[in-house]
Amino acid sequence: MEEQLEGRWRDLEYLLMRRGNIVGPGFEPCPELLEFIRNDCRILVVGAGGLGCELLKDLALSGFGNIDVIDMDTIDVSNLNRQFLFRPADVGKSKAQVAAARISERITGVSVTPHHCMIQEKPLDFYEQFHVILLGLDSLEARRYMNSVACSFLEFEEDGSPNMATIKPLIDGGTEGFKGHARVLLPGVTPCFECTLWLFPPQTKFPLCTLAETPRSAPHCIEYAKIVLWPRERPDDEFDADDEGHLRWMFEKALERAKEFGIPGVTYQLTQGVVKNIIPAIASTNAIIAAACTLEALKLVTMCSVGLNNYIMYVGTDSIYTLTSAYEKDSSCPMCSAGVGLTVPSNATLQQVIDAMLSDAGLGKHLSKPSVSFGNVNLYVRGALEEMTRGNLDKKMIDLVSDSRENITNGGGNGGGSGSGGVMLTVNDKALIAPLRVRLKFNNGMVH
Repeated sequence: MEEQLEGRWRDLEYLLMRRGNIVGPGFEPCPELLEFIRNDCRILVVGAGGLGCELLKDLALSGFGNIDVIDMDTIDVSNLNRQFLFRPADVGKSKAQVAAARISERITGVSVTPHHCMIQEKPLDFYEQFHVILLGLDSLEARRYMNSVACSFLEFEEDGSPNMATIKPLIDGGTEGFKGHARVLLPGVTPCFECTLWLFPPQTKFPLCTLAETPRSAPHCIEYAKIVLWPRERPDDEFDADDEGHLRWMFEKALERAKEFGIPGVTYQLTQGVVKNIIPAIASTNAIIAAACTLEALKLVTMCSVGLNNYIMYVGTDSIYTLTSAYEKDSSCPMCSAGVGLTVPSNATLQQVIDAMLSDAGLGKHLSKPSVSFGNVNLYVRGALEEMTRGNLDKKMIDLVSDSRENITNGGGNGGGSGSGGVMLTVNDKALIAPLRVRLKFNNGMVH
């Protein structure tokens, strides 16, 4: 095998064993960098679809020798036009398993390990072993989940700065037709997904009156069949977007309605896209975005060049246009900040503090039944310890953290680990991947 690989990485050697004018901070040219990429660096690709196939190919051809890929989907015939690692004979098989096998067959010297499961099924220890995680996902929910996983490893110093050794880099790619983006997320340093949720537009919704009375487009007819006709004509059947019989019924009903109103364009493929919220994918866009993501991964693990700061947009509709933007981190982000600020009256009880968390705009959306601790002390814990800690609910919070009372009122640091004033509480909840940090401060007001 060594003879087969001889000379293959000559271009990487030029890049990693010579100094340059645009190298990243701390870059030291040496042969050990290539050895690290080939033998020790662990890369995880999340998603083995159109973008994921390109990522796997690019990473393997860029020298990364140990790659894992996770995807819960199986191959559909509609994937074959752009997901080039799959063949007609692969339809119905696991995307992750087929993609891993095909990369291993075609590219000598690379090990690709597949995981055919949901990302939520893997424990945090699984994700912790990787140096870089690349996302080739098509949903905001999955991105937010992986964001919370990466942020769960983040630890902070006493002064509130992130511990750089605990940062788990994420590289996210996304495509929509001839548009795409690549971004580098370093939790605690660059904005995470929660910091920039506004970048993701809401899903298009059609007014029901338009669907029922004045449909004007093919998607209107398809949505009418889904929202109105299915519950009316098949009330005992739960619609399954992956059931071909259900989709065929939906297509036929939408086609009938389109003919009634003289609307062209209803096809089976469009019905799939509307019902599943599928965004048309262009192979060339996937290739461009995957290349950008792979390059950033190489920069991160070697510092051979200055990395992306921190988002690049690509548009290829009429010409080729790119724009790099340095988005700012949200200092009060519940996922990646040193602690979400929360101010309560000085006589507030622990129960009132918990209620304030649940009603807070930033915290409440992440919590349902929180447990609270201060340092190593469990103030209120649900489950087995609830009986032991329930009595604290009616106690004043300022008394429960009395060791830090002076720091609380003076706005100084505290034993809970915050250098920004207040005391640092740790909040757990079954809805969370990892605990949240809440920086609690007291004002001079009173709860009546």
